[in-house]
Amino acid sequence: MSRYLGSACKLCRREGTKLMLKGERCSSSKCALSRRNFPPGFHGPQGRPRQSEYSLQLREKQKAKRMYGLLEKQFYLTFLNAKKQPGDAGENLLRLLEMRLDNVVYRAGFADSRAKARELVSHAHFTVNGHPVDIPSYRVKPGDIIKVKSSRRRNQIFNGLGERLLKKKFQAPSWLFLDPSELEVKVLHEPKEEDLEKNINTQLIVEFYAR
Repeated sequence: MSRYLGSACKLCRREGTKLMLKGERCSSSKCALSRRNFPPGFHGPQGRPRQSEYSLQLREKQKAKRMYGLLEKQFYLTFLNAKKQPGDAGENLLRLLEMRLDNVVYRAGFADSRAKARELVSHAHFTVNGHPVDIPSYRVKPGDIIKVKSSRRRNQIFNGLGERLLKKKFQAPSWLFLDPSELEVKVLHEPKEEDLEKNINTQLIVEFYAR
């Protein structure tokens, strides 16, 4: 399976917004976007050119795709699935992206970035309803319980994680119930409109694929 191997910081600079691809680094003074707030490349320091309607739609699609760490085919298939569902296609798209297992692991605070969450899921560190799942795109459902395998709790990654989450008073989204002491999270319901990512204009994405 192909994956992006370039600089994550360049993606944030290209989109002109923090995609939170490198966890805590994105919130620190080391963030590349804070130090060089212009697109990568030779013409970057000259500023961002005036964008056409198509360019705005493309950039919004790229931003969402990169934020959730999907490749073009994965993202497009998710959009087609969202269009088949009743309701707003853009809202359905974000809901499907939020219900991915790797995103739930990230939202629960078990990883500081979606890329790290995807790696942990791929390495089979988690169970869903007691069954091991190593597919990052696995779509969770209301009532599902995602838990760190008991055999992996002594791993350096998870050792003391529950205490750290309690210490910094980490709050999971309202559609998830997090139990830090047990390193488990329960899906209470599908994300509502107010729970979805606010930094994405889904209307532009819908218009892009409607061309």
